[in-house]
Amino acid sequence: MKSKDHETWELPVTIMRGGTSKGIYILKEDLPKDRGKWDALLLRMMGSPDEKQIDGLGGAQSVTSKVAIVGRSLRPDADVDYTFAQVSVDKPLVSYKGNCGNISSGVGPFAIEKGLVEAKEGETTVRIYNTNTDKVIASDVHTADGEVVYDGDFAIAGVPGTAAPIRLKFVDPAGTLGQGLLPTKKAVDVLEIPDFGPVEVSIIDAANPLVFVRAKDLGLTGRELPGELNRDEEKLALLEKVRGMAAVKLGLIDDFAKSAWETPGIPKMTFVSEAEDYLTADGKSVKKGEIDLLSRMMSMQKAHPSYAMTGAMCTAAAAVVPGSIVNQVLSENVDTRFIRIGHPGGVLECGVDYQKNGESLSIQDTFGFRTANLLMEGKVKIRCHRQAV
Repeated sequence: MKSKDHETWELPVTIMRGGTSKGIYILKEDLPKDRGKWDALLLRMMGSPDEKQIDGLGGAQSVTSKVAIVGRSLRPDADVDYTFAQVSVDKPLVSYKGNCGNISSGVGPFAIEKGLVEAKEGETTVRIYNTNTDKVIASDVHTADGEVVYDGDFAIAGVPGTAAPIRLKFVDPAGTLGQGLLPTKKAVDVLEIPDFGPVEVSIIDAANPLVFVRAKDLGLTGRELPGELNRDEEKLALLEKVRGMAAVKLGLIDDFAKSAWETPGIPKMTFVSEAEDYLTADGKSVKKGEIDLLSRMMSMQKAHPSYAMTGAMCTAAAAVVPGSIVNQVLSENVDTRFIRIGHPGGVLECGVDYQKNGESLSIQDTFGFRTANLLMEGKVKIRCHRQAV
C-alpha cells in the first residue's frame, strides 16, 4: 500500500462521545515515537484543513475535531497519561495547549476498554494525568462484570437521551500555566482593546485558563445562540481581539493578531451575565430561577454549541474569587457546590471545594458530571506524504 511519495498508515482508533464533544481516542503506543510526526497524521486523519473535513473523520466543527492520546502512567498518583490534541478544522494546525474536559470524560471508559485499568464491580475510579495542564483528574466510571456501563438515566444538556453518569473531579486545578489561580494577580484587569476601548476582564486559571468578560460590555446579552453569533463576523472579531489581548497579558504571545494561530485554544473566551429567562438552541425555555448565571464560551474562534467542561470547572473556581466578573454576576446566596450555568444547550451543574484563609484562596478541587459513549472501534487508513511521517 505504498507509493514512491506516500505511504498509508493503518492506525487503531476508537471513536467516542465524551460529554458534549466527540473525538478520536488513540493509544500512545500506536503513534510514532517521534512526536514531531503526530501533527501530519492527526491532520490527515481528521481531514484538515477543510471546512467540511470531508476526507477525514472530523465532524466540521471544533467540538468534533478532537483527539485523546492515552497510555499507561508511571506516576504514583495516576493510572494513565492523557494528552489532548485540538485539530483545527480550517487551518493546518494542531494545538496541545490546554485540555478538553468533555473529551476527558471519555478517557476513563477508554482506559478500561483497553485494559489499562482493571474494572471493579459497581464503580471504577480512573486517575488521569493530563499532560497538557500538568493536572490529575479523578474519573468515576460505572462498571459491572468487568466492563464499562454506558447505559443509565442521567442526562446532560446538549446530548440527546440518557446514559450512565461519569463524575469528574479536577484535583488542585489552579495554575495550569504555572502562575496560580490569578495569573495576573488581580481579580479584574482592564484590557485596552484595539479599535474598541477599555474592557474589564477576569483571567482565571483552573483546569484551563479562561478570560471572562461581562456580556453587556461587548454589546451582548448573554442569551446569544451559536448560530446567530457565528453569523456576526464583527462580534466574532471583537471576541477574538479580547481573547488575543488576554493571551498577550498572560505572556502566551506577543501580538494579539496572531492569537488564532499561535494559541488558538487558550485562554478560552467566555462572556457572562446575570441569570434571566432564555431559550436554548433547540427552543427549550430555561427560567431565571433554574440557573445562577448565563454564560457563553468560544471554541477555536467560533461559538461553543454548549459549554466546555474545563470551562465549567474554571467558572466554578471564578465564582468564589471575590470581585471577579463571574462573582459579580452570580446569583446571591448561591451554593458553590451546586452552581448552575445556563448555556446554549441548557443547564450545566458544577461545584467547587475551596478554603479561604484571610486574603488567601485555595481551590482544592472542582467537579461535575458528564456521560460518554463508545461509538466505534477499528482502523483508520491515513495516507501521508512520506516525508511527513
